Amino acid sequence: MLPFLHLDRNLRSLRRYREILAVLVTYGFDHLVEQLNIDYYLERARRLIRRQRQQLSALERLPAEQRLRMALEELGPTFIKFGQLLSTRPDLLPASYIRELNRLQDHVAPLPWSAIEQRLTTELGAPPQSLFGTVDPTPLAAASIAQVHRARLHDGRQVALKVQRPGIEAVIATDLDILEGLAGLLENNQDRTSLVSPLQLVREFRRTLYRELDFTKEAHSLCRFRSNFAGDPHLYVPEVFWDYSSEALLTLELIDGCKIDDLDGLRRAGHDLPELARRGAQCFLTQVVHHGLFHGDPHPGNLRVLADGRICFLDFGMVGHLDDELRQQLASLLLGLFRKDTDMLAEVLLTRRPRTSEIDLPALRRDLLEFIDDYHQRPLKQIDSFKLMTEFIALMGRHHIRFPADLMLLTKALVTIEGIGRRLDPDFNLIEQIEPNVRALLKQRLSSEHLGRQTLNCLRAYLDLARSLPHDIREVLLRLNSNSFKIDLEHRGLERLIRDLDKSSNRLSFSFLIGSLIIGSSLIVQTGAGPQLFGLPALGLLGYSIAALLGLWLAIGVLSSGRL
Repeated sequence: MLPFLHLDRNLRSLRRYREILAVLVTYGFDHLVEQLNIDYYLERARRLIRRQRQQLSALERLPAEQRLRMALEELGPTFIKFGQLLSTRPDLLPASYIRELNRLQDHVAPLPWSAIEQRLTTELGAPPQSLFGTVDPTPLAAASIAQVHRARLHDGRQVALKVQRPGIEAVIATDLDILEGLAGLLENNQDRTSLVSPLQLVREFRRTLYRELDFTKEAHSLCRFRSNFAGDPHLYVPEVFWDYSSEALLTLELIDGCKIDDLDGLRRAGHDLPELARRGAQCFLTQVVHHGLFHGDPHPGNLRVLADGRICFLDFGMVGHLDDELRQQLASLLLGLFRKDTDMLAEVLLTRRPRTSEIDLPALRRDLLEFIDDYHQRPLKQIDSFKLMTEFIALMGRHHIRFPADLMLLTKALVTIEGIGRRLDPDFNLIEQIEPNVRALLKQRLSSEHLGRQTLNCLRAYLDLARSLPHDIREVLLRLNSNSFKIDLEHRGLERLIRDLDKSSNRLSFSFLIGSLIIGSSLIVQTGAGPQLFGLPALGLLGYSIAALLGLWLAIGVLSSGRL
């Protein structure tokens, strides 16, 4: 209980803790709260929502996946974003949860114009009316972190103002502290052989969410995409207006286009839907294969089709990065799948992958062969890419192999792209679009430029090693000669055992103390020594009273822990 109390002492955080626990219990996630080992707060949360729970009995009939989505939406922006992160992690959640979390809605009632106007004035250093020709007080879109307003520059160009909600930073900071505290409690009570650390997951979420809150980072990503696709006939990236942008304000070229899932609107505009599906997939795969920088959330709301047929990506708050080596490994992985080469697949999977235990290589090859056999002879139209990817990730989990977070983000993005493609063209198949890009990657790997760069990098690494090796050897020998050579060993998994032993020893000490008081008091009562109270020695009665209080305290502690 004490670690929980020390997470954050301010009153607002304590109220928020209580609210979070109450929502989790209300939506039927008592078991999750129980894993936090905070039974006292669990009981408080149960009492707080007992009356509400009678009114919400219909929730119990809903699937757990839907209840989780509803709970996250009720808890607000930080938890909605956390749910969106979890939807990119098929290594953590079953496919049914991933599908449901993909439906998370981040639409809220817009703030009044007066609050947005004040925030704009703070960010711009002057009233917006003095810097823009016009600003529409009615928002184009409103979400929990920001809302978007249409404006016009003095030169007539139309722009979109993405403005952060006032006070959202403090709300998110409080929620992130609470999430990290709860993750720490969960980690203390989880199996140490688990592939994923709750604390590590929340800290990665903290990093990505703070990046998303800084609109200048999104603006830089936009500029990189705009540079990568300058002059591209199929993809367009809106312009950033830096003079009117800051950490909490992003001013972009306003895009008037048709949403990519508005099939009737696209047909009326004369667009070829199957060609749009193919072109959109190729635009995304070009981001992955050729630039190593891809849009991390390409859902239909973030894709527009312009009048000339170009596809425009919006909202670059979430982007993924793949370095050259990771892209080449991804190409080898896909090539191994196409060629049915389990040795190549195993070699790629075991390269640069964090593992928590020894890998059974024959079992890994066997599972890979069975996985390939399940899909190798199927017609492409019959292959469900989402199922294929989740089964492959589950296979890696069974063998304690974990992919980087950016590859998990890429997996979700590819599934989203395929879903859009199949809405535009029922015969669309993403694997057909991926295959030529894999060939391009492999061709790039065998190019003289790539081989020369690899050779140069290897020579540089060996040169650095040769330069530092004599000094390192000398340092080791000097420490050995002076008996100052030390090796630090870390034995993982003992923390909980030590904590439990400490708790047990404290209870044992209490028991000895209580027993000693009872024995000592009994001896005093037998001898009748000292002043009398109610016909009995006062000192003996005092000893009995203290022993009774300590015994009651010990009993409450044991019973509240749930372990006799």
